[in-house]
Amino acid sequence: MKLLESSRFEALNSALCINSGDSKIVGRIESYSCKMAGNDKQMYKKFNSEQGFNPNDLQALSPPQTGLSPGQSYYSRSISGDEDGPLCDTISRRTLFYLIATLNAAFQPDYDFSDAKSHEFSKEPSLQWVMNSVDSNLSATVGDQYGALRTNVWSAIQDEITMNECDIYSYNPDLTSDPFSEDGCLWSFNYFFYNKKLKRIVFFSCRAIK
Repeated sequence: MKLLESSRFEALNSALCINSGDSKIVGRIESYSCKMAGNDKQMYKKFNSEQGFNPNDLQALSPPQTGLSPGQSYYSRSISGDEDGPLCDTISRRTLFYLIATLNAAFQPDYDFSDAKSHEFSKEPSLQWVMNSVDSNLSATVGDQYGALRTNVWSAIQDEITMNECDIYSYNPDLTSDPFSEDGCLWSFNYFFYNKKLKRIVFFSCRAIK
């Protein structure tokens, strides 16, 4: 995965580091090309060959957390096609690799996500749910400071990736592999806007720290 330089995102990333009373926001938005370089090709080959998978094989994702009320469930389709079986979203091995490679590129060298599993990811049901979740978290924590940035955040992402053409995924790891699991983290999110046609991912990651 190659980081695509963006002065617009760099300016937003500086603005998304916000101190507000008892808490601090640390956010960033980055764009990555899905075209594989040398190391990526080796990792991709290993990713598939170790467990005998085909790049187009489907794997189950966890239900999304965004926009759900307590006790509410969201499922979209069956992994097996069996109506009597459990329903869930699925992801191809190729797309799963892109998400994992994006995490590795974003958090290297401090974290290695090579062993991340499909159930640590979810496919979000709609762009509006994701936008509402992001806006709600940031507005609740830093209020008007995010309000002044909101339009610029979403227009920059839209111009980079064309959001309504994207599949949107989130990463919801277990605590041992979560880079945001340290003491004092109030909340965090990791969203991937994947535009298959552009072969590009915009990664929007944010956390609130006490």
